[in-house]
Amino acid sequence: MGIQDWSDSIILADLNDDPLFTEEVAAIIERLEQQPKSVVLDMSDVDFLNSSNIAKILRLRKMMIGTGKRLILCAVGQRVWGVLMVTGLDRILDFANDVSTGLATVQLPEQA
Repeated sequence: MGIQDWSDSIILADLNDDPLFTEEVAAIIERLEQQPKSVVLDMSDVDFLNSSNIAKILRLRKMMIGTGKRLILCAVGQRVWGVLMVTGLDRILDFANDVSTGLATVQLPEQA
């Protein structure tokens, strides 16, 4: 499925391992520079995160701050979840068990 505009305010992206991960996130960043949107990332096909991947996720998160938009990571595998926990990103990022839940989450008001 790749990257698609799920609605006028939400981008849905199926991410893969590198080198596609880098290309896909760069394409999302380019879209967000044109128009802020919430982003739902399907991580089910991502088996490994390197430091560059983490930096790109953090850049996406930074772009969301102050826009009223959200970044949700969905279907995170066990190996990737371990990396996110070790780096402390599990405490600052938002997660959903699956894409449907992630899409529903971005449409709800964010709780403080």
